[in-house]
Amino acid sequence: MANVATMAHGTHAEERLPTGKLAMWIFLASEIMFFAGLFGTYIVLRVTHPDLFHPDKLPAPLNVPLAAMNTAFLITSSLTMALGVRASWQNDNAGIRKYLGITAVLGIAFCVVKYFEYSQKLSHGITPGYSSFYSCYFGMTGIHLIHVVGGIIPIAWMALKASDGRYCRPGNTRVELLGLYWHFVDLVWIYLFPVLYLIK
Repeated sequence: MANVATMAHGTHAEERLPTGKLAMWIFLASEIMFFAGLFGTYIVLRVTHPDLFHPDKLPAPLNVPLAAMNTAFLITSSLTMALGVRASWQNDNAGIRKYLGITAVLGIAFCVVKYFEYSQKLSHGITPGYSSFYSCYFGMTGIHLIHVVGGIIPIAWMALKASDGRYCRPGNTRVELLGLYWHFVDLVWIYLFPVLYLIK
């Protein structure tokens, strides 16, 4: 009977969601609600004031090629992040360093492209207060950019510190949790890209 009870207890312990993963999912749920509010506000403004969002009303159209390049960067970074998570499962320190390092570089490339895109707008005198559309544009992409930077920093840190095997120890899910966050950031951009840049 004791063995049966022990086996049952062990099974329940294995099925229990780790505290860190639960906390990350709760955090991501709050982030989803936050961005849903931003998208909802944009949609309401666009539907109620279509003249303010018409392409002909914009003094400088958004740079679709640059945004498409950034989309490619983030999609690729999701792949390298997934490979980094798999490397942590396989106790592959070199793989963690390589794939997280590539992910960080792609994230930095995204920020550099976004810098040039913002610079183009500011050089034309276009600021967040220029119009309703640009308030939404700078607000939504700027908040997303902050999330990207917030992901790059721990990703680069983990890539630098992975050589001692700390992220391959049993029960260490830090790389996996960071991967969940990064995939969320990428997913938000996949929605931002068509909503802001492609839908006329």
